Amino acid sequence: MAERPTPETFQPFVGQTFKIGDGRYAFELANIEVGAEQSGWGFRPFTLIFQGPPGDVLPEGMYALAADGGAGFDLYLMPIHTPAPGRQDYQSVFA
Repeated sequence: MAERPTPETFQPFVGQTFKIGDGRYAFELANIEVGAEQSGWGFRPFTLIFQGPPGDVLPEGMYALAADGGAGFDLYLMPIHTPAPGRQDYQSVFA
């Protein structure tokens, strides 16, 4: 069984672009929001926040993302409300 990802797993990729599939969609890993460790959980929940272009919104679902440099992750992405103009944000939650 693969190790459970942690915020530190993704920290080196903050600011990098991830492509999905044929490259039609490309998102920047903008931020990692880390919650407090929950008693008895043994890990800290966290959320990856990706930023992409507005408009052609990627539907919620499981996707294979490839970072510049070759690292890859299978993540469940969902578009989220994005009040900032000119972009669409997505999140991947680890709880």
